[in-house]
Amino acid sequence: MSRNYILDKETVARKLQRMAYEIVENNLDEKEIILAGIRENGSVIARNIEQLLHAINSNIKIWNIEIALDKKAPHDIKLSGETDFTDKVIIVVDDVANSGRTMLYAIKPFLAYLPKKIQTLALVERTHKAYPVSTDYVGLSVATTLQEHIFVEVEGEVVSGAYME
Repeated sequence: MSRNYILDKETVARKLQRMAYEIVENNLDEKEIILAGIRENGSVIARNIEQLLHAINSNIKIWNIEIALDKKAPHDIKLSGETDFTDKVIIVVDDVANSGRTMLYAIKPFLAYLPKKIQTLALVERTHKAYPVSTDYVGLSVATTLQEHIFVEVEGEVVSGAYME
């Protein structure tokens, strides 16, 4: 079965760069940003965004943590780094925003604090939302049927593409 690619490696790199600039523009006065990547692909995207943010603005301190949860039953959520998230800017990062459920549950541990902002980033966003989560930073928004699925390919620390089946 041939794959219907919607993003190639070069386009992904451009989308990530654009989203990094948007993050800086929307957080100009911030001294610190926490990137919280949803494991596995979201964590890779978060690390890529972190490198881009350092290249754009070295004055912002970037923390990178991972969120571990089962996307099919996201009740048990673990963070790789525990800190006081009060008055911090947190950006939850995932590869694909489908229904909004994963993002909603990934935000849950931060609600025990009083963060300054919680923002969301997804490389690919589907237009079908079942949960009230909007994506602040989007690489590509795709109108799909409910039967279609989007997959993001990662090779090591490089996001190599995205396709739809």
